[in-house]
Parts: sequence; structure tokens; C-alpha cells
Amino acid sequence: MSEPFVFTEPKVRDLEPPDRGRVYYRDVKVPGLQVCITSTGTKTYYFVRRIDGKPTRIRLGTTDRLSVKDARTAAAKHAGKVAGGENPQAERKQKRDQPTIGELFKYWIKHLKAHSRTWEEYERLYNAYIKPWDSRRLADITSRQVELWHSKIGEKKDRTDGKKGRKLGGPYVANRALGLLRAAYEKAEKVGYMGDNPAVGVTKFPEEQRDRYLSGDELKNFFESLSKEPDLYQDFFTISLLTGARRGNVQAMRWENVNLANRLWRIPGQVSKGGKPIFIPLVPGAVEILKRRQAEADPVVPWVFPSRKHPQNHLVEPRASWRRICDRANLKDVRPHDLRRTLGSWQVNNGASLAIIGKSLGHRPGSPATAVYAQIALDPVRQSVENATRKMQVAAGLIADENVIDVGDKEGGHDG
Repeated sequence: MSEPFVFTEPKVRDLEPPDRGRVYYRDVKVPGLQVCITSTGTKTYYFVRRIDGKPTRIRLGTTDRLSVKDARTAAAKHAGKVAGGENPQAERKQKRDQPTIGELFKYWIKHLKAHSRTWEEYERLYNAYIKPWDSRRLADITSRQVELWHSKIGEKKDRTDGKKGRKLGGPYVANRALGLLRAAYEKAEKVGYMGDNPAVGVTKFPEEQRDRYLSGDELKNFFESLSKEPDLYQDFFTISLLTGARRGNVQAMRWENVNLANRLWRIPGQVSKGGKPIFIPLVPGAVEILKRRQAEADPVVPWVFPSRKHPQNHLVEPRASWRRICDRANLKDVRPHDLRRTLGSWQVNNGASLAIIGKSLGHRPGSPATAVYAQIALDPVRQSVENATRKMQVAAGLIADENVIDVGDKEGGHDG
């Protein structure tokens, strides 16, 4: 140990490195503050004190990052903690051992894969908006940081990834990302975090209830544009419209759950949103499409809509196809989920009750509109869906007679 001196910026800067090893210098002004110089010229401030009977050295930072004043402040802070019976070194080690955002979501995504049918959506949200925080400790995230992060996502921005499509972000996406972060923190004790949830109390953006659906003219343009797509996408989007099922359920539709004789599709509880089986009536147009697909299907492939590149997997949301359809049809602000809303809206326009509509769309019981679903038979549901789909097909110009349904007939005018 060299002779102590009063640290100043010039004196610390002019210290010469040793020929080998390292040398420590003590500050006269603040007990415990030292600067270490290695043979390579690196200079680092340390706080050195005997704690719990053991010599302890706590690194404060290099001289190119800390001024003498900052080093003295940090050393004085540690000295105060030691005087109060605390162990700063143990606190720092405990903090280093705290789990990170990345560790939490490694557990959380695995949990979602086992318990949520929409885990892929959550994984996309995580990759897009939360993954940049992967290396940060859970204990270091504050409510203010979450608030600023949520606000930043809420501002729609042009894409910078070279892909076409909707702008990134927006209030709806920001709220979904916030909900995902909050839910993950609620399970954080599973990875060893026992602190507060910084996402709790952050106010969501107000959301307008989306009511977009396709009108008669839009349906005509939609089917005309759809006819230019490969059969797989024609069938996928048509079935989505004629059943009103959620996109994820149509993508994962399995032959074992389709009963063409009874014109019924059973969505198992483990993949339905409500966790209970959903029975979807199949209108004639949907039955014709499914019969043709079944006749052409590979018997070892369980999916009604297998991936074109990887048939062992089911189709994943065909975004590029949807963009082409909407661009050709000049459809603005239309999303695949709006096909589901279109069926419901046309049922309303055709005089169906809210209870019938809720049953046909597989809504969860419990809301005022779905409270009596359990008492409704499938026959009036089927009739309501068939009436609505006939109306849509007439409006789209696909059929001339409302008593005939031929959406499933590829020679009927919409095969590209």
C-alpha cells in the first residue's frame, strides 16, 4: 500500500502504473476510499472496510466513469451503511442474484405453451416489446419506467423491419403488452422474485370497441380478391367467415373434430378461449369446402389447414395473403378477426337474437348477452348462421338465388 494523499482529479490522473501487478492508494479525506492502478494503466475506485470481521473490498467504478467527488459520495454512502450494521457487499451480491426479465419470460412462455392456446400471440408481443429488457433485473424495473415504456408503445410508428403492413404499436398493442408484463410479474415468485409488481397501477389507454365488418359491396370485392389467392388461403378465409370461429381455432382445426355427416365442428376445451368445448354448426358452403379438402388431404396429416411449407404443422396466420386480399379489394382497416365480426353483424341485420349470435360465435357464458346460451339448441343457431351466410353471398354476388349456397363449389366463380 502506497502513501495516502488527498485525491484530486489531476493527482489521480497523473498516477503512474506499476511495472507489474497493481498498487492501491488511500484517500486522506474519506476513510475507506482507495484507487487501484494496474500495470495496464486501469484505475478503479474501491471502498475498503472490515465488515463482519472480514476485509471487504467493494468496487465503485473506474476513474473514467467516476469523478473524485462521485467516488467520495459512493464511499461515504457505503460507510454509512456499515455504521448502521448493514453489509453493502452482501446487498450487492443479493441484487446480482436477482432474476432477470429474460429468466422470468423463459419460464412464463413455457407456462403459456402448456396452459394457453394463444401462447404464440404472447410470444410475439414479448419478442417485439419486452425482450429488449431481457438483461434487466426484475427488482430494477420501476413503475415509472413501465409507464414510460407503455406510453412509448402506444404511439404508432412506421415499421423499420422492412415488412409491409400496419404500423407498429398503438394503444391496443400497448395495453396487451402491459397486461402480459403484469401477468408475468404475478408469477415471478416461481423464479425467485419476491418484490412488487411495477406494472400494477399503470393506467391503460382507453380502447374503443371495434365494430368493423364487411358490408355487401365490400363482401363482393373481398371474394373477388380472395379468388386470386391459392386454394389453401381461399378455403381458410372462407371457413373463417362462414363459421365465425376465432382465427387460432380455424388454423388448428383437426379432422378428428369435424363431423361432416352431422355438419358440426367441435372445438375442444383445451384450445377454446373459455376452456370448454365449443360446437360450431357448419353451413352447406362450409361443408362443401371441407368435403373437398378432406378428399384431397394426406391421411397422416391431422390438420384441415396444414402449413404449405411444413405440412406436419398447421397453418400460421397468413398475413401476406391477407394484405394482398385487402390491397386488391381496397379494404381499409380490416383485420382477419373482422370476418368473425362480419358473421355476427349480418346475423343481427337478419333479426337474430343476441343469445343465438353468442352461441354461434362460441362466446363464453356469463355476460348479459350470453347468459342463456346453455339453454339454446343448435338447430336455431344453424338456421341463423345459414340465413346470414346466404345474405352475405347474395350481397357478394356469389349466388343469384338466396335458396342456393355454393361457396364451396370451386367452379362457382371464386377460384383463382
